[in-house]
Order: sequence, then C-alpha cells, then structure tokens
Amino acid sequence: MRRYSVLTITPLLAAVLLVSCGEMSRTGRPGQEAQEEIVEKSKVRVEEVRLMPVDEVAAFTATVEADKVNNITPAMGGRIREIKVDVGSRVSKGQVLVKMDQATLSQQQTQVATLRRDYERYKELYEVGGISKQQIDQIKAQLDVAEYALSSLDENTTLTAPISGIVTARNYDPGDVAMQIPILTIESINPVKVKVNVSESYYNRVTKGMPVEVVADALGDALFQGNVSLIHPTIDPVSHTFTVEVSVANSEQLLRPGMFARVRMHFGTNERPLLPDYAVLKQLGSNDRYVFVEKAGKAIHTPVELGIRLDDKYEILSGLQPGDKVIVHGNTGLIDGDEVEVVQ
Repeated sequence: MRRYSVLTITPLLAAVLLVSCGEMSRTGRPGQEAQEEIVEKSKVRVEEVRLMPVDEVAAFTATVEADKVNNITPAMGGRIREIKVDVGSRVSKGQVLVKMDQATLSQQQTQVATLRRDYERYKELYEVGGISKQQIDQIKAQLDVAEYALSSLDENTTLTAPISGIVTARNYDPGDVAMQIPILTIESINPVKVKVNVSESYYNRVTKGMPVEVVADALGDALFQGNVSLIHPTIDPVSHTFTVEVSVANSEQLLRPGMFARVRMHFGTNERPLLPDYAVLKQLGSNDRYVFVEKAGKAIHTPVELGIRLDDKYEILSGLQPGDKVIVHGNTGLIDGDEVEVVQ
C-alpha cells in the first residue's frame, strides 16, 4: 500500500511543477512588461530649416560732435573792451564778435601814416635824382612791414566769426585781459560729425561715402541718414577697433554735440536660417545657445551661433543646415538622445 501511494503522488507533483514553469516562461521577469508600458516618447513639433534673405546689419555706439570747432582768441593777449554775443547765440561767418583794446592799433596806424608820407617824399626825391634806389627801397620795405603789422593788429583787435554756428562757450567778460584760454568757442552743427569705433573685422568692408543710419537716444525714434566721411587708417591695439566719422545733415539742429548715438551699418543681404526665439535654448552657466534637432526619432543637442534678432526670430550664423528639423515645441526638459515623437 505504501509503494502505491508514493507512485500516485509523484506524477501529480510533477504536473504541478510543469504548469508553474510554463506560467513563468510566458510572463518572463516579474514587472518587466509593466515597466515597458510606463516609458513614453516626448511629443514634439518641428520646423524645417529654410534659408531666408537677411540684411547684414552691424550696430555700434557713437558720439555726436560738431562738424567744425573754432576758438576765438587774439594772437596776442590784451584787454577785452566788448563781447557782442553770449552762449547759445547763432552767428554768421564774418560777424563781429569781440572788440579788444585799440591803443596799440592806434599807435600802429600813426606809424603807418608817417611811413607813407616819408615814402611819398622819398619817391619824389628819387625821381629827380636826389636819393639812391637803395634808400627808396629801404623806406618801402619799412612801410610794407608796418602795414602788415597793422593788418595783423586790426584782425586781432576786432575778432570776427570764421564760420557760421552757435556760441558754445564764453570764458571772459568785458574788461578782462585775454590770456591763454579762448574768449569764445563757436561750433558748426549743420552737418554734425558722428564718431564711431567699428570692430576691426569690418575694416575692409567700410567705404567712404557708404550710407549709414543714426539714432540718438535723446531723440527717441528719430532716424537720421548719414554717410561715411572719413576712415581713420589705424586700428586701436587694445580695443581692436578703428574710428569712422559719419557726416549727418542736421538742418533742424536736433542733433547736438555730446549726444550718445547708435550707428547702424548695412553690409548687404545674406541667405540665413531663421528660427523662432522659443526654439533656441541657453546653456546653463554660460552664454552658449543650442537647439534640439530631430533625427530618426531622437532629439540631438546642436550648438548654434546667433546673429541679429528680427522681431521674434533669431538669425542663425552657424550650426544648422537647410532641411534640418528643429524642435520648436516640447524642447523643454529634453536631453541629448531622448526619443521623441513628432506631432502636427
């Protein structure tokens, strides 16, 4: 009876073990199927890179200066008798501005008058043979020197405006003795001169007569047109810039010397990719920018170099090729190599 019982139970146990092994082979490792169902691809939208015409514009800070500056001062120091203008006065070329003391001028006028009389008398004597040619030449030379000195004194006694412009400085009052500093300063502000330091990389691209745009911060959105009038021939070894002077018409005299300005230079049109600003991401801890490009269902981290900003788009200088599919939505939180699903 014992042997029969054992033989009966053993086949039953084997059957149970076979069923259990079959179940294990069908399900694999516990939980694996559930894990695979949890992982989902990020849904993204992409935009294909296309080349668009983009104006190449470079912007630089600048300072407005007067086109011409003249300091009004006599060649020799003297007492000021009258100043006919003040700061802010508009003056015309040739207008009398300052009168100096005339004592020295009067003395010189008397000396010239005496020499002229002597010369006329000597000339009569020379014509009748009373004196030699050497004597008449000597008196004529003295008269010429005295007349030149008189002309110089007259010019430095009555000071006139050499240019038309505005008086921007007055350093003396009547009765003062003019010394080293100018009595007045006159500046011509139509046109004005805008000085800008341009990056050396543009040295061979800036040409004389080239049109530029000028915007002065103090005047809001007012836009002025100008032309390059002078290109300095040397480059600053520290800042690696060169100075460019721009002449800007200023008939209404809105631009004033000392104003801060911005100069925009146009260097033609290039074919560049344009991307929405939200497609471009910034690398943490640096100023580097990057995008994600979708390739074969994966998000590929791609560094890019930005150009100018046009409304809500960035010009891309390097990093992308026409036909690349850039992720424009769903790019937040992605890492290089993540699997993505493109949706419309």
